[in-house]
Amino acid sequence: MDLFDKVRNYTRVKEAKEMGIYPYFQPLQNSEGTTARINGKDVVMIGSNNYLGLTTHPKVRQAAMDAIATYGTSCTGSRFLNGTLELHLELERRLARFHGAEAALTFTTGYQANVGTITALVGKGDYVIVDKEDHASIVDGCMMCLGEMRRFQHSDLSSLERVLNNVPDTAGKLVVIDGVYSMGGDIAPLKEIVALCKKYGARIMVDDAHGVGVNGPGGRGTVAHFNMMDDIDVMMGTFSKSFASVGGYIVGKADVLHYIQHNARPLIFSASLPPANAATVLACLDIIESEPGIVESLWDNAEYMRKNLREMGFDIGYSNTPIIPIIIRDEIRTVLAWRALIDEGVYTNPVVPPGVPPALSLLRTSYTATHTREHLDRALAALKLVGERLDLFLMNQQALTSENLG
Repeated sequence: MDLFDKVRNYTRVKEAKEMGIYPYFQPLQNSEGTTARINGKDVVMIGSNNYLGLTTHPKVRQAAMDAIATYGTSCTGSRFLNGTLELHLELERRLARFHGAEAALTFTTGYQANVGTITALVGKGDYVIVDKEDHASIVDGCMMCLGEMRRFQHSDLSSLERVLNNVPDTAGKLVVIDGVYSMGGDIAPLKEIVALCKKYGARIMVDDAHGVGVNGPGGRGTVAHFNMMDDIDVMMGTFSKSFASVGGYIVGKADVLHYIQHNARPLIFSASLPPANAATVLACLDIIESEPGIVESLWDNAEYMRKNLREMGFDIGYSNTPIIPIIIRDEIRTVLAWRALIDEGVYTNPVVPPGVPPALSLLRTSYTATHTREHLDRALAALKLVGERLDLFLMNQQALTSENLG
């Protein structure tokens, strides 16, 4: 057998491209956050994670340019050796203060933050327990670590307790959840999960990539929303969403982060965060702390869209954040809806298995603080038109499901 047989047999993408319905790796010719241009067509962007709209903020742009002027474009080395700047240390101090934690540690990507933390903490004989809808970077970290992975049903407390109850009392245990789930837009039941962790002697890590800048007082995240920073062990955040940059970080107790810093291979063996990216995050922190109204604007827009999408009859699941899925269930109809919306001037993200469970294909929409009511109304008009054309409304979906079941 030739190793490349799998390459020759991989034809699905080529077939989708020939049909004109391949939705991924689409090049944007420009994007200012709320709008973008794709294939020469201007579209309203309701498919980004730019929650606070800070990627084009003048102060943020200037901070990045100033950092390049001072430090150059790269450190050309890892944090472990020659890649630590005072800028990185300043950023870590600011992040710790922002979250009310003892310490913070930055990584070059959010993916590395999750993989590095899990593989550093979970060793042979330990168990890592994850929600079935946790981000892929968490799952990959679990697969790379030397411990055993167990999974529980999404946000199902009885399922989590069953898993915890079946883990040996003598084993080290780490429960890892998302603060906000990136496809469904729902918030984890953190208080109840923490109570179970305490009952069974497990540590807890919260990936709050989609919660920081969104949830909690002043956008400090899901953990702050529940006022539980003292009750969790590690919180992860990312710079690639509300912080308008790229990179990731963790916050927690200083001794725990000290251990991770010296044992996380993705940190030790990767080049450090470029100066411009670190400076961008510092500028975003300044804006978030000095302009709390920006988070309020985000939520005003999210609630406006949630109300209107639900009233139109779309199935939006259990979303209670600015991530609002439009659940279609059928994979082909989801991709056709994406294509039709592009033609109507609206950009969404089609998500099909394995990105979501079988029969839960959806359009992932998300909203920003800088969307105007005109942007949102244009999107709603296009969604209504396409929804009627393709029978995407909840009542029709239920009818189709019943028909398919006979």
